[in-house]
Amino acid sequence: MGFSDIWWQQLVYCMIFLLILLVALTGNLLIIIIFTFDQHLHNPMYFFLKHLSFLDLCYVLVILPKAIVDNLMNSSSISLWGCILQVFLVVSLACTEMALLTVMSYDRYVAICYPLHYEVIMKKGTCIKMATYSWLSGGVSGILHTVTTFSLPIKTSVLVHQFFCEIPQLLRLSCSNEYLAEVGAVAITSLLSFVCFIFIAQSYMHIFSTVLNISSTVGQSKAFSTCVPHLAVMTVFLGAAAMAYLKPAEDIPSVFDLVVSVFYTVVPPTLNPIIYSLRNKDIKAAMLKYFKILYFGSANC
Repeated sequence: MGFSDIWWQQLVYCMIFLLILLVALTGNLLIIIIFTFDQHLHNPMYFFLKHLSFLDLCYVLVILPKAIVDNLMNSSSISLWGCILQVFLVVSLACTEMALLTVMSYDRYVAICYPLHYEVIMKKGTCIKMATYSWLSGGVSGILHTVTTFSLPIKTSVLVHQFFCEIPQLLRLSCSNEYLAEVGAVAITSLLSFVCFIFIAQSYMHIFSTVLNISSTVGQSKAFSTCVPHLAVMTVFLGAAAMAYLKPAEDIPSVFDLVVSVFYTVVPPTLNPIIYSLRNKDIKAAMLKYFKILYFGSANC
């Protein structure tokens, strides 16, 4: 289901989605390229940011291109296997993002609260293991939710009241009321997400406590500028996902369902490069250097 049946509104939504897609692709690709080739940015924080940018790149490509094409072609169909693949990828990437945000909060906690032990604790091998476990946890969650959702009998002719295949809306289309397996999967994922949230909140409590004890105002400002964007992205992502998956199902789907889904699928991947990475002085300096090399042939110009 699209956002509107009126052709000019479809065109407007198409242009908005296309603009969001271009912003997300440009920002995340820039970060991936710069973090890969700039040796000065090869530290744990930027290592995890590169993984987050790659994940966000995949996230928007799973959802937005299909939505844009549907609006342009006035089409609203998706194959069963296409729907299964979309559900798997959306859930996998969302759960991986939650795990990565948790790991990144721990990285900031160690960097600010234990700066002298940072290089010892956040070794290269440890960072690789954390990133690997994050991706694996997302993949396992994706398989679990996909299997439990599509093991239920679904009507042959269906209208998904969402602009992509979303599990809560798919469950409404089932011919069976036996949702126990998927309810169990949602409960497990919700519990793990809550544990991640508690871990992140506890990390930031320690971070803010340490920052407030810094005598230098500049030091406080620098620490807060690093942490607040991370906390903002996490709050928007987790809050919108919780509303989408935990709120009671309604007989008549509302526009609110569409808006909430946009906030946990489209907004975070678009905002992450802007408020979390591109505001960073080191990243902006690296971009400026590479732009100088690209246009003038020397970083000293």
